[in-house]
Amino acid sequence: MNIELSKFRVKDGKSAVVDEWMKFLNDNMDEVLLTLDGEKMYVETIFREKAFDSEYLYWYSIQGEGGQDVMESESWIDKKHLEYWDECIDNDSQVDMKMEVSMIPKRISVEMMK
Repeated sequence: MNIELSKFRVKDGKSAVVDEWMKFLNDNMDEVLLTLDGEKMYVETIFREKAFDSEYLYWYSIQGEGGQDVMESESWIDKKHLEYWDECIDNDSQVDMKMEVSMIPKRISVEMMK
């Protein structure tokens, strides 16, 4: 199981597009959730932070081994998601947090790994 938390800076002037992107994901959640199975993505959560003059998106995920990379997906949802990503995210700004402790009850992790 791979547990990650990463931070990305939103490109200047793209806050309104991020609003649109998050609305798109929420409005199409049924289709979004269907794409997670192929990725073996058990949990994916996006957080948003506005600090000083910058804006950041954080991705928290719990993913199984051997899942499909989102970049390889043929899903229209994933393709649109990646279009928003390219427009809004400064890829040079990625910060990966170091996980120190994971507290997932064994019964939950066993279910996730099925």
